[in-house]
Amino acid sequence: METRSVKRKKKKKEEEANWFSVEEIVKVDRISNLPDSLIHQILLLLPLKSAAQTSLLSKRWRSLFLSLPDLDFTSINDLKNQKSFSSNSIYKVLSLRNHRDSNNLRSLRFRAAITFTSLNSLIRLAVTHQVQDLDIEVTTKDYFNFPRWIVTSQDLRALKLKSSHPGFRLPPSSSILGGFQKLTSLSLSLVILHIHQPCLSDFFTAPSFPLLEKLNLESCFGLKELKVSCRLLQEFSLTNSLQLEGLEVSGNKLQRLKVESCFHSYSEKSFVKINTPNLKTFLWNSNAVTTSVHFLDKLVCLRKAFVKVFWLHQDLNSQTQSLFTLLSGLCNSYKLQLGNQSVEILSSKKGLLKNHLLPFHNMRFLELQTRFNRHNVQTLSCLFKSCPMLNILTLKIINDQTSERRQWDKDLWDMSNSEIQYWESQTYELKSFLNHLEFVEIHGFLECENEMSLAIFLLRHGKALIKMTLRSSFLCRDSLRRQMIRSQLTGFSMASSKAKISFH
Repeated sequence: METRSVKRKKKKKEEEANWFSVEEIVKVDRISNLPDSLIHQILLLLPLKSAAQTSLLSKRWRSLFLSLPDLDFTSINDLKNQKSFSSNSIYKVLSLRNHRDSNNLRSLRFRAAITFTSLNSLIRLAVTHQVQDLDIEVTTKDYFNFPRWIVTSQDLRALKLKSSHPGFRLPPSSSILGGFQKLTSLSLSLVILHIHQPCLSDFFTAPSFPLLEKLNLESCFGLKELKVSCRLLQEFSLTNSLQLEGLEVSGNKLQRLKVESCFHSYSEKSFVKINTPNLKTFLWNSNAVTTSVHFLDKLVCLRKAFVKVFWLHQDLNSQTQSLFTLLSGLCNSYKLQLGNQSVEILSSKKGLLKNHLLPFHNMRFLELQTRFNRHNVQTLSCLFKSCPMLNILTLKIINDQTSERRQWDKDLWDMSNSEIQYWESQTYELKSFLNHLEFVEIHGFLECENEMSLAIFLLRHGKALIKMTLRSSFLCRDSLRRQMIRSQLTGFSMASSKAKISFH
């Protein structure tokens, strides 16, 4: 039988044995025993500066850092603070890489204030290491030409070249034939075109970019005409090309098209030609209305469309017709969002009263931005008629000094109000619209005559209505009047037994 002292001694020996085993485990360098590929994955999770510090541990760790497949220098530099970064550091790191590891350089990313000579040397070294993804943002003292080493690279898959100042010039289209053969993604920002060469009609074509899937062009100064016809292109974005006068986009595989802040310069003849039968997303934001729009094929696959345009000059006849052509080309869209100026153009004397939109039979979601003045009422009615199967309606009312709004007279419930009378006269023509509308949301609700008349009409005749949400504007401060109007809205019989009103 063991005594207590014997048991204590035995327990102490076991604890000491366990402690020594733990100490031995701690002393073992488990990380260094990992394969190179796994250590690379660990180092890539760290900022590049921290990963570089591991090269001081041993020759193996130095080799591991110098063979990293991805180098992101943007994590240790600031483009605005030139003292914190030098392009020489990138050049040194790339120079120390062994050529046997050259095929491991998947991506290189940096921002720098740099001379063109240094930039060209750095890109040449990166291409020598067979870089596949190149992301560069540079600031130079003068315009520079597009680095020719990029064109000749046979390994580059993705390229993003952004000039913060002052910009760069593209090479002639004849000099890029045979290059970019494996490029799938291209993004160019701050491109300066020659005065005598304002058109890019044969640059972005299938022979020059046979595998290109994504194309993004931003701030193309001097660009007047652009044609894009890459066979495998799926996404195309064009922004801040203010001098643009003509745009032609074609491609059977294109699914997303975005054009923003273009066509701002005055031109007697500006045009858009679109031949993208499989397009799913169409974003046309803050562009001037062109004099002509041509859809060479129906957009039968379109799911989402956003249109926000503005008047460039007073030629409303051509602009109105162009906007109608644009909206008619989007008639198969499932979701449509219209900006304020779009509604204003449609509300002009040469707008919807003189033209008829094609019906949006696939439309289920409609969002409108409008000042909702008295002359907008008929436009809204025509838009509703064009959406017979609509389920969700969002109305964003812009309240400013130019809005012509009359307060709702809470005592007029004899239907003598002219706005209510107009909506009531449209009941038959809006029958399909009223039988399918389920959700209504009105932002900037001021309880004025226009929006009150519309809300009352939809509640009285919306047989499928489930919920109406009214979000008051910050300009609406009369809480007592607001409460009385809310009581009126909820106090009469609604066409739908499921309908609920929510006030915010």
